[in-house]
Amino acid sequence: MPEGGGHLALVGVTASGKSTLAAALARARPGVELMSVDSMAVYRGMDIGTAKPSAEERRTLRYHLVDLVDPTQEFTVSQFQAAAADALAAIEGRGNRALLVGGTGLYLRAVVDELDLPGRWPEVATELERQADQPGGVEALHARLADLDPLAATRMTPTNRRRVVRALEVTIGSGRPFSSFGPGLGRYPPTRIPMVGVPFDARRVDAAIEARFAALVEAGLLDEVRKLAALGPALSRTARQALGYRELLAHVEDGVPLEEAVAEAVRRTRAFARRQWAWFRRDPRVEWLVPGGELFEQLVVRWDRAAPEPARRAAVGDWG
Repeated sequence: MPEGGGHLALVGVTASGKSTLAAALARARPGVELMSVDSMAVYRGMDIGTAKPSAEERRTLRYHLVDLVDPTQEFTVSQFQAAAADALAAIEGRGNRALLVGGTGLYLRAVVDELDLPGRWPEVATELERQADQPGGVEALHARLADLDPLAATRMTPTNRRRVVRALEVTIGSGRPFSSFGPGLGRYPPTRIPMVGVPFDARRVDAAIEARFAALVEAGLLDEVRKLAALGPALSRTARQALGYRELLAHVEDGVPLEEAVAEAVRRTRAFARRQWAWFRRDPRVEWLVPGGELFEQLVVRWDRAAPEPARRAAVGDWG
């Protein structure tokens, strides 16, 4: 295999049809192994709300990077990066190729750009979380970050608790500015893994999000959330904040009316899709599939193009 391994990444917003396209490609081409790039699909027991592949799909297709940890555990970008590197090495060792598919932009960048990711300092993070719980605490922490690492502070809003706490954790724990790690997400260097994207159609995605969430509830999402709620304080902060789960946990634990919780989940998911689109469209390396065309055929062409030369000749012959 060449240095890049012939792999490909398929990106796009939630409910855009990425997973369906990926599964279809894996059935149409030999040697395709699917790698999830979803920060919530790593959690066991969070199956329905993350729209993981069905049991039948997992019996017939190779999937990686799902069900890695229990929902009581925190899971970091660094851990995902290491797991992805191991999976890619194993796939290449079998002479196969990976199709990375998902919408967690930072996790994807960690893999395709091999980001220099800082470590963790749990004691520092715990103290910062305690301070963030105080009235105006997140804004106060952001002001502190602005003193210690002005560049990092400009890259996040003062109310983004997760990012502010993480940036301060790294700055304090490592003794060097958070912004000094890696080239920064504003740079887009050459990558060994080409990326193609499913185009964003706001109207279609909005409708798909509403329909999908209704289907998830019908499929038993509420029961799944009740099982997570039974874990109580042991449920990790990251798992608790997952889209759909957070809102239904408010119903189960706090008595928010179900209809209101579902409406809020749909609203937040639609807003999230727009943030995903803003993230991915900034990356000039993503080759977007042409709207209105046959997306699957376009994906096949790009998959074959990314193949090592002997495999590319064979694939083109099969397709033609």
